[in-house]
Amino acid sequence: MAGLESDGQFQFTGIKKYFNSYTLTGRINCLLATYGGIALLVLYFKLRPKKTPAVKAT
Repeated sequence: MAGLESDGQFQFTGIKKYFNSYTLTGRINCLLATYGGIALLVLYFKLRPKKTPAVKAT
């Protein structure tokens, strides 16, 4: 049955242990990393200083 496999079935090492498409934990970690990256981009563009002209026109 496709679905919730046990983590003991797969022998991943390194970063593959935490980010893979075979285990539920790996899929959740990929999802959280994606959402976190998108949130960081939104915060960066929202909080960066606005550009102001060097000389104001009078």
